[in-house]
Amino acid sequence: MLAAAALRCIGGQMQGRLLLNSEEKVARAATMGIADPHKIYQMEDMACGDVLFAATGVTDGNLLSGVKFGRDSIQTHTIVMRSSSGTVREIKARHQDLDKF
Repeated sequence: MLAAAALRCIGGQMQGRLLLNSEEKVARAATMGIADPHKIYQMEDMACGDVLFAATGVTDGNLLSGVKFGRDSIQTHTIVMRSSSGTVREIKARHQDLDKF
């Protein structure tokens, strides 16, 4: 669902389906309202309406920097996206480390 939300915000596409490889899993899915265990879900089925997606890096990666601890502050790197406007924002923030004061 997280990937579907992010992809909706940037105009991507994806499909998915449940892998129910036993009768027990099919029965369990039925109790949760899944009528068709072989249904292929479109992105809009997984993330519908006006979707907001936000992620903050914990460790350094290709998309986001991880949390950095400085002498008097903590730095974070966040991405925020919205599907209805297609807006993608990056937030590089410095937070005062209140334990130091």
